[in-house]
Amino acid sequence: MNRRNFTFQISFTLLAGILTAANALAQGTPPSVLTGTQAPIKLIVPFTPGTGIDLIARTVGPKLSQRLGRPVVVENRVGASGNIGTEAVVRSAPDGQTLLVSVNTLVMNKSLYAGLSFDPVKDLAPVILTSWGQLLLVTHPKSNFKTAADLVATAKANPGRFNYASPGVGTPHHLSMELFKSTAKVFLTHIPYRGTAPAVSDLLGGQVDVMFLPIHVALPQIRAGKLIALGLGSEQRHPLLPNVPTIAESKAGQVNVDMWFGIFAPKNTSNEIIQAYNKEIKLILASDDIQKAFQAQGMDPANSTPEEFGRLVEKDTIRWAELIKTQNIKAE
Repeated sequence: MNRRNFTFQISFTLLAGILTAANALAQGTPPSVLTGTQAPIKLIVPFTPGTGIDLIARTVGPKLSQRLGRPVVVENRVGASGNIGTEAVVRSAPDGQTLLVSVNTLVMNKSLYAGLSFDPVKDLAPVILTSWGQLLLVTHPKSNFKTAADLVATAKANPGRFNYASPGVGTPHHLSMELFKSTAKVFLTHIPYRGTAPAVSDLLGGQVDVMFLPIHVALPQIRAGKLIALGLGSEQRHPLLPNVPTIAESKAGQVNVDMWFGIFAPKNTSNEIIQAYNKEIKLILASDDIQKAFQAQGMDPANSTPEEFGRLVEKDTIRWAELIKTQNIKAE
């Protein structure tokens, strides 16, 4: 190696070291309140593997483990529309070792399950908003519906003829359709299933007429021509489906059913721990690979302070409580 190349290599190495150090300085050293133990951190997911919530936990978890130098374990505790996993976190010690990764089903359950032995909102401490997800109103090709307006017009002319599927009572898919029905002034019969997979299977087979689905679930079927997207339940179109109008653009009512995803800690977790987690996870969410992973699944990356997330949760709790009362929706 000649001297010029050697000098260049040394300079490049020094520059790389400076940049690495600067980046580490910008991100900061994780606080001792999170690194003072080697005990594993549990990320409780109250729904099945493969859901958007599960994706968040399994994408953020390894990064958090690297940042803190501690094991991070994802546990799926399924059942009762997320209540089983949620209660597991509510009953956990407020020591920062157990966190809940959840979705706005959390606030819906507060009004749906009056007999719960815990409050799914008051008994948790918001840590951070991680992302937003959109729901698509979809149908099978045999329905001959092309837009949400087609569905509304035909349903009004044939009350009681059409039905819709959901993964279960109280899921965002269910309550989103109830909001659509209330807004459009139409009647569709609810067919609840035990999970998304059997609901989608019957939708593909034409046994049910329509349903709301997350983009990442519906997109492969839409691209294969097996499902038709009637409209997006959001205020704006999505980059993955730029030609699909919003429900409002389809002249079927103002229906914004965006889902928020976020992380919570047990009530009474110290503010020091919550703020430390917020800082660490916010850094993780800002990384390019995390953002790309979310976007590929139809989720829009986001972040917040604990206080901002708490206000969002409170606002959404009121919103869905009003719909559940108006539509007289009961958990089964």
